[in-house]
Amino acid sequence: MSKQYLTTHTIDGAHPTDIFSLAVTSKQIFSGSGSSSLKVHSTTDPDFPLSQSINGAHKLGCHHISASQDGGKVASVGFGGEVKVWVMDSQKQWVEDGQIVDGNKAGETWAIALSQDGQYLASTTYNGRINVWDTIANREKIREYETKGSFGLCIHLSVDGRFTACGHENGGVYIFNNDTGRMLHSLPGLVKPVRTIAFSPGGKLLAAAGDSKIIALYDVSSGEQVANLTGHSSWILSLDWSDTGEFLLSGAFDGKAKVWSIDQRTCVATHTETDKSLWSVKWLPKTGRSEGFATAGANRSISFYREATGG
Repeated sequence: MSKQYLTTHTIDGAHPTDIFSLAVTSKQIFSGSGSSSLKVHSTTDPDFPLSQSINGAHKLGCHHISASQDGGKVASVGFGGEVKVWVMDSQKQWVEDGQIVDGNKAGETWAIALSQDGQYLASTTYNGRINVWDTIANREKIREYETKGSFGLCIHLSVDGRFTACGHENGGVYIFNNDTGRMLHSLPGLVKPVRTIAFSPGGKLLAAAGDSKIIALYDVSSGEQVANLTGHSSWILSLDWSDTGEFLLSGAFDGKAKVWSIDQRTCVATHTETDKSLWSVKWLPKTGRSEGFATAGANRSISFYREATGG
């Protein structure tokens, strides 16, 4: 089986520098780059017009953005170490709701992930610690997990909020139980830096990838590695599951985006819009029967794809 996706639109020069992160809400897509502004584009219009530019959001640029699945909250991290939480006001504009402050310095917070309802924010650090914050209760730290001291490059929370997973520079992949505050699994299989990690929507599988150029799939309950998805020929920088969990989207250092069938454990589509790094790839909210996704990276543009079949 193969699937065909068509490029429906590209926003050229969406940012003046590399776009490092994308985050999707029900009707919008956020982008952050090496410049100080966050951009918000509408995903309900086929031209993906700019809805808002949050100027001066991060003085030194932004390296990670995360949106809660319910779309009510967005968090972003700047290269200066500041972590900002954004909510929509009555005028349908995103405004700063506050900052996560913990003597933050550059590298103290790297990758971030918001829970489904936006209440909890998990973050990695340069020395392997994992912090979990309550964004509502005075933005206090409520959990701190220890790993083996290697830079935490990526993090994700399961949809039900029970588990935190993180990937590290030394190839380490860990799953923590947020209820007990204990490590559930230390997962084998990836010896090179793990740059992206993602729970499936149902929470049964965890996908992890990075410099090893393979996508490892793990069973969350047992910790067993159940599959390797091979086909990328360069570092894998970004992963995102489709809403149903049927497909996994990946973006790589060589500019290739791939769509994988989880049932068949095979690649069903490959797209090369650019030969420059894809720092972030995201599925878009479904419209009708067809699925679409967005890619962004070192070419400073955001490209939108839509499945060729379906209404």
